[in-house]
Amino acid sequence: MPQSRLTQLACATALALTALATPNAFANPQVTINGPHFMREGKPYQIISGDLHFQRIPRAYWQDRLRKAHAMGLNTITTYVFWNLLEPKPGQFDFSGNNDVAAFVKAAQAEGLNVILRPGPYICGEWDAGGYPAWLFAEPNIHVRSRDPRFLAASDRYLQRLGKELAPLLASHGGPIIATELENEYGSYSNDKTYLSAVRGMLQRAGLTDDMLLTYDGPDLLANGTLPDVTPVIDFSPGEAKKSFEMLAAFRPGVPMMAGEWWAGWFDQWGGKHAHTDTKQQADELAWMLQQGYSVNIYMVHGGTNFGFMNGANFQGGPADHYAPQTTSYDYDAAIDEAGQPTAKYTQFRDVIAKATGAKLPPVPASPAVGTLPAFTLGESASLWDNLPAPQASDLPKPMEAFGQAYGYILYRTTLKGPFHGTLYLGDVRDYAAVYLDRKREGTVERRLKQVSLDIDVPAGEHTLDLLVENTGRVNYGPHMDDGRSGLIDPVMLGDDVLHGWQVFPLPMTSPATLHGWTTAKVEGPAFHRGTLKINKPIDTYLDVRAFSKGALWLNGANLGRVWSIGPQHDLYAPAPWFRRGENEVVLFDLDTTPKPELSGVNQRLWADPPKTP
Repeated sequence: MPQSRLTQLACATALALTALATPNAFANPQVTINGPHFMREGKPYQIISGDLHFQRIPRAYWQDRLRKAHAMGLNTITTYVFWNLLEPKPGQFDFSGNNDVAAFVKAAQAEGLNVILRPGPYICGEWDAGGYPAWLFAEPNIHVRSRDPRFLAASDRYLQRLGKELAPLLASHGGPIIATELENEYGSYSNDKTYLSAVRGMLQRAGLTDDMLLTYDGPDLLANGTLPDVTPVIDFSPGEAKKSFEMLAAFRPGVPMMAGEWWAGWFDQWGGKHAHTDTKQQADELAWMLQQGYSVNIYMVHGGTNFGFMNGANFQGGPADHYAPQTTSYDYDAAIDEAGQPTAKYTQFRDVIAKATGAKLPPVPASPAVGTLPAFTLGESASLWDNLPAPQASDLPKPMEAFGQAYGYILYRTTLKGPFHGTLYLGDVRDYAAVYLDRKREGTVERRLKQVSLDIDVPAGEHTLDLLVENTGRVNYGPHMDDGRSGLIDPVMLGDDVLHGWQVFPLPMTSPATLHGWTTAKVEGPAFHRGTLKINKPIDTYLDVRAFSKGALWLNGANLGRVWSIGPQHDLYAPAPWFRRGENEVVLFDLDTTPKPELSGVNQRLWADPPKTP
């Protein structure tokens, strides 16, 4: 970019420092565009934002996280909206509790923050299927992010319902929503401008385009992912700012310079190393961008948690790539950590923003304590085999969506005749299968490891084959997300013979309340383990799950997320609002026999990188 342009933007920013006050100080909350500037009430306005996703945060903590983001110097919050949580079944919407997006937007406004809305239908975000509801994939050969009329109709229904909640909260109507995103990084997926126009039409009908409309893309993919009359912003890693902004200026001269996602951290994947990023490098680059007068959105200012089974997975494609599910924690090495504690990065970013803007920032709010809990035993166990629902007959295995199931586990059962020694072929498992012969575990087949089969010995006579399959997270990014089916999608073969005559047991594991057959005796194989924790005062803590192998954990009926001994995550964030004073019920499902089912609460994360392979 020419130096004169940089100087012009920097000077404009210096003249507009008063516009960095809280949005509530403005009579007109609208932010508009005039040439290379965002404008508010006739003055250039610099957007200093951070991504913070309300559905990843316990509602009781929304205000705490927003207040800390504001105290760091942000004037704007950017949030995704996760379609799959809002419409869990076709046409059935849920805007209660943690899904109350209008309440979140109003809470942001009360803290003096603008909102940039990222409603989808696709959001990526390391979230299951990029936010798409699982029921979409029950449609045979449906194509998401395309002109498939089935997909467009479902997307339109969602966006029209969302508009009823949020259109009144746009800045043009007096609310805090200054901009809406049109799709998300579409240039990384395709370049169908007719599809982008269709999504824009949906947003217009929903009343969500009365203010600014933005597209987000990598700077080298802008031509694919935006429309001529839509404002593009760019996504990039620390260290790439100067080059990225030069590419944006060359692509669309005269538009405001904004980083839509500046990745000040990174996510974790099961079986990978814990992400550590360079705080000093990021603070230096943030200072540089603000000094140029550029607008910036920090991704993430606070990551939060992929509670339940909501983590996504990456699978970009290519011979060296593989399916890689993300962890339950979405800490993201963010400025505000998973439990809401400001980090060293927070302090440095706050100092940078204060210096760049000259603004007097609000004091940093006190944080809820993160405490410890003594070890307690999950003294009762219930076998999975004793808690199977009524089976459904199927000649061949079908994916879980065909049975109306969205998440969790699914069990496929058939009868084998031995003797046989050879290969049991499961095909493209979605995503982790434990194989049992007469309830004895024979091994596993895992998509993450590119496995499709295992060798098996079947003695003479009839035997029961059970395939217990876990959905470990649908692909949220890349070409493979077009097929979001879970469970078994291919015929199962024993040697050269296709196996027919299956009984299928859907196991969504939505609640442990209906489990039965509890015993204090040791239970072999996949089982639920239950215990009671008595506390005088609820506190935030991290539950140490190192005693367990693979499964999920519920606290008072709320699914805190996945357990997997391969790491790097070996704890689960347990927020204080989800505890009760007095007795608390904890239930943990483990695929493997658990020698000593015990938990404790710790006040430090238990990240540990997987051991190196030879």
